[in-house]
Amino acid sequence: MTQIIVLPHVELCPKGALFEAEAGTSICDALLAHNIEIEHACEKSCACTTCHVIVREGFNSLAEATDQEEDLLDKAWGLEANSRLSCQALVGKQDLVVEIPKYTINMAKEGHSK
Repeated sequence: MTQIIVLPHVELCPKGALFEAEAGTSICDALLAHNIEIEHACEKSCACTTCHVIVREGFNSLAEATDQEEDLLDKAWGLEANSRLSCQALVGKQDLVVEIPKYTINMAKEGHSK
């Protein structure tokens, strides 16, 4: 099992988190399985950027992003060289440190009042 450290996020994970995930699981699924409600507006189909994360440690252990993922990442808020869409990045054997950006671009966010 691979250890995932999630850095504190003011809304989704105020104290941060530490848990284990099986290799081959997407980072998004691992977060959701541990009650970290990261947005995934396209239902994890690689069609938006709402599940964007920054992989602070362990980035090189992930398989390379596809061209489709790279094209979408170009539209993500707060893009960094080690950004990934969590629905596409599969956990490997190396431990990860993940940061969920403060903002996301979601034009159709439901369930939130203005």
